[in-house]
Amino acid sequence: MIKKVQANEVQLGMYIHEIRGNWMEHPFWRKSFKLAQQKDLDKLVSSNLEAIWIDTNKGLDVVKANPAKILDGVDSDKPQSIKKPIARVLVEEELHVAKKIQNKTKEAVAAMFADVRMGKALEIEEAELLVNEINQSMERNPNALLTLIRLKNVNEYTYMHSVAVCVLMVALGRHLGLSEVQIKQAGTAGLLHDIGKMVIPNEVLNKPGKLTDEEFTIMKSHPVRGWEILKSCYQVHEAALDVCLHHHERVDGKGYPEKLSGDALTLFARMGAVCDVYDAISSDRCYKAAWSPAESIRKMASWKDGHFDESIFQAFVKTVGIYPSGTLLKLKSGRLGVVMEQSTKKLTTPIVKIFFSTRANAHIPAEIIDISKGMDSIESIEDPAKWGFDLNKIQGI
Repeated sequence: MIKKVQANEVQLGMYIHEIRGNWMEHPFWRKSFKLAQQKDLDKLVSSNLEAIWIDTNKGLDVVKANPAKILDGVDSDKPQSIKKPIARVLVEEELHVAKKIQNKTKEAVAAMFADVRMGKALEIEEAELLVNEINQSMERNPNALLTLIRLKNVNEYTYMHSVAVCVLMVALGRHLGLSEVQIKQAGTAGLLHDIGKMVIPNEVLNKPGKLTDEEFTIMKSHPVRGWEILKSCYQVHEAALDVCLHHHERVDGKGYPEKLSGDALTLFARMGAVCDVYDAISSDRCYKAAWSPAESIRKMASWKDGHFDESIFQAFVKTVGIYPSGTLLKLKSGRLGVVMEQSTKKLTTPIVKIFFSTRANAHIPAEIIDISKGMDSIESIEDPAKWGFDLNKIQGI
């Protein structure tokens, strides 16, 4: 039976049939799921939701609910291993550590890709260890690595794109509530998803102009070529093979190489498709300039033709923000600021570092403000090139 309940009536063991309200205002990427984790219950209770509907045929009723019992095959009477949480730190503090992790990961990817070019066996143990470091960095402060992935030049795009997709996959996996094992698999899949590009001729891979039909056919072979490379490596998990082969598929079946659609696409493949496109369009390429992070999100949201899984894309937006880190904003006060972090309250109210007054046309003392606290409001997204600002320097990266 479908029943409407209040947020304070929801308990572990219930099956959430539907969450009513704007998807940007609640922390869940699914509208229906079994409520089995305390952290999800805490999020649900603290969210400002219009209505919550439960299905008593699939989960517990209000009267029968017992928070001491955890569903889905987990026995609450047995001791559960509890991971000690990592203390949260300021983004400025984590940036120093995140830079080292990013550089180590880039070097590891470059070494793996070089091995593939020379026909050597692929060794991924170091990469998996680095994925763990990335996950730990994001637990301390996810905004540091999400800020750094924008830093790449055209010459090292292939390597840094793989690092960025790894970071985005880990961040998205954390938002989706995946297990530590699944997050590791998602991150490793992100690192290896473009390994097939190492067997694509450089004159095609790095061509500054539009590809011919023949060249595009060659380029489109990289998912299969990469899958063949990874298939020969016994250490590679199935998730990496899946994302490598299917990160260019679309939910409407118009992608490649297998034109899979709907339920035929796994969660990892759907995640990989979103993360891959976001980093690609928000990066400078040999044939086009990057869109800004906020413009990239806007463009992806406008593709209503079945390009992405809607729930995964919505979860991704909640992960990176409507105004991702590095977005230049003009506030109603006339001040300019760069987005440093996402607010835990609303997607539309990030934490911003203000540094310039458009009314005085002059720099002002830098100050961090949390727009969710009503200290100011957003008027528009601005183009840094128009103002001549080096936002990386302003952000301290």
